[in-house]
Amino acid sequence: MSASFSINKRKIGENYPPIVIAEIGINHNGKLDLAIHLADTAIKHGAEIIKHQTHIAEKEMSNEAKKIKPGNSNKNIFSIIKECQLSENDEFKFAKYIRQKKKIFISSPFSREAVDRLEKIGVPAYKIGSGECNNYPFLEYVCKKKKPIILSTGMNDILSIKKSVKIIRKYKVPYALLHCTNIYPTPNELVRLECLNDLKKNFKDAIIGLSDHTETIYSCLGAVSLGASILEKHFVDNKSIRKGPDVSCSMDKNELKEMIVGSKLIFSSLKGTKRALKEETKTINFAFASIVATKNIKKGQKLTKNNIFPIRPGTGDFGVKNFESLLGKNAKRDIKENYQIKKRDIN
Repeated sequence: MSASFSINKRKIGENYPPIVIAEIGINHNGKLDLAIHLADTAIKHGAEIIKHQTHIAEKEMSNEAKKIKPGNSNKNIFSIIKECQLSENDEFKFAKYIRQKKKIFISSPFSREAVDRLEKIGVPAYKIGSGECNNYPFLEYVCKKKKPIILSTGMNDILSIKKSVKIIRKYKVPYALLHCTNIYPTPNELVRLECLNDLKKNFKDAIIGLSDHTETIYSCLGAVSLGASILEKHFVDNKSIRKGPDVSCSMDKNELKEMIVGSKLIFSSLKGTKRALKEETKTINFAFASIVATKNIKKGQKLTKNNIFPIRPGTGDFGVKNFESLLGKNAKRDIKENYQIKKRDIN
């Protein structure tokens, strides 16, 4: 039986259309009005889940973080997060707005204090980033909240992920694993969609998905054909006017709409067995071949490769599969050239 769980009433799993998570993240640059605008735009273009990042810089990083610069910015990571975080009051307002729109608000916490805030907000599920995948004490803290967990697995190997999943299973929490490459933006050749197969093979009770940081939506669409049930990508309304470390790997409103439509179409195209369909009958009738006289055949004359051959359409008494068995049969009556061989024509 395939894995599935619900966030609010939205069913997620390989038997359901993929869910696209529009990650506002820190693209609001710490401004509530921009966060609401981005969420509103995403919702208008079809987003079901709006994801935030719940940052409390002093609680999630030590002072050493002030000396470290990420690969996509000239500022140190502490300063970036400090400038982009929402206050607790603003995050409550942000979540409330999304709920008023009848959509789902979830967030990635980066500290225990952030988890506690999200519990007050009442999130229905947690998204855990790749950096916290191997932070096993933190993951256990989240698991104790007994809510579904969507865990990104970038920068981690199968052995490391197994330790995380062991904790999740201990608390009997529904979970999903997202393959991810943590390069901003990610070159296409480093996406490695085949890793989805590794996750499916090693974690049969997990829902599988992709957290994407490329500059396009194509990897996400490709992931659906490999069984991805969750597609997560950063979101901005317009990449040409927005600034921030995650804008380059974000999708815009048109790409979001295309991803939602495209992922559903690909999902609907996946299942089935290799066989002729009854819906193909009309095409079969003209595209397949029947056994036809290629010359005038006299009564009593034998059917040979020189006077019969399979030719369209496929509506005759004898199809291609009967060709060999008809060879050597005698004609019961004259058969005109370019007419199908009928059962009444042979002994």
